[in-house]
Amino acid sequence: MIIDCHGHYTTAPAAHQKFRDAQIAGLKDPTAPVARPGAITDDEIRESIEKNQLRLQRERGADLTLFSPRASAMGHHLGNEAVSSAWTRVNNDLIKRVVDLYPGNFAGVCQLPQSPGAPIANSVAELERCVRELDFVGCNLNPDPSGGHWTSPPLTDRHWYPCYEKMVELDVPAMIHVSASCNPNFHATGAHYINADTTAFMQFIEGDLFRDFPTLRFIIPHGGGAVPYHWGRYRGLAEMLKRPPLEEHVMRNVFFDTCVYHQPGIDLLARVIDIGNILFGSEMVGAVRGIDPRTGHYFDDTKRYVDALSVSSAEKERIFEKNARRVFPRLDALLRARGL
Repeated sequence: MIIDCHGHYTTAPAAHQKFRDAQIAGLKDPTAPVARPGAITDDEIRESIEKNQLRLQRERGADLTLFSPRASAMGHHLGNEAVSSAWTRVNNDLIKRVVDLYPGNFAGVCQLPQSPGAPIANSVAELERCVRELDFVGCNLNPDPSGGHWTSPPLTDRHWYPCYEKMVELDVPAMIHVSASCNPNFHATGAHYINADTTAFMQFIEGDLFRDFPTLRFIIPHGGGAVPYHWGRYRGLAEMLKRPPLEEHVMRNVFFDTCVYHQPGIDLLARVIDIGNILFGSEMVGAVRGIDPRTGHYFDDTKRYVDALSVSSAEKERIFEKNARRVFPRLDALLRARGL
């Protein structure tokens, strides 16, 4: 079975964006009408999915995608807690509708209603709703709700503990995923995303988070940012900071996906990082949607790169399926209930 751990609803029907536009208009003009979600039919959802994610999933040979709201549109830096909460709930409910229409192809991962300066504890109720009521199997956690200004404490700070406590209770992992950048120094997908991935890993090295939460699990997307390429640097920094070896200190709890868009990058990832810490992901119809002129294939067709790895078939099976089922136990339970 091929499980794609990293998918976003980047093709949601137009009425969804109109609601967001109305929200933003209301922030600029308090006299504007109150934003209300527009009606979206099942047929509109089917059209948006079948022509895009589902078509590519079938063409490229994947079976199931862990599906969450569009990351760049989470926009936690916009408005206040009430705005973020309303937007988040609508996003997550829309993901639930996709999953209900295509239960064999998608499983839900939720957005959290974060806001700069707001206690993360205020996001816990939505996490619990999505897992217990909507049967979602994980969440996306934004380490920088400020949108590129990094005003939040490090991920190892107790500020984040209420969310971690609930994640442990529910036995769900989080993908560390920032949203849009409102800082002109940082291109959203080319700089801000990779900065966040790399920063999160360094924060984990500096702290002792997994001493307090030994079963907490994170996926760092986009191949772990710059980490695999600079693995010697991080091993050396751990040594200088008197931390245990990375394999003990961080890598029992942290996993990387394969959203790396060329063969040499995937080759490096598999050589440097233990196979047990790599989950197949594509982020297709996401940050890089075009065709690579050097290969004639889509940049984000990452299954092709994993297929070409010089590793055993058993190791590829771990990347494609077994690691995801271990990191997402609620997904594993869902699949087992279907006899898979």
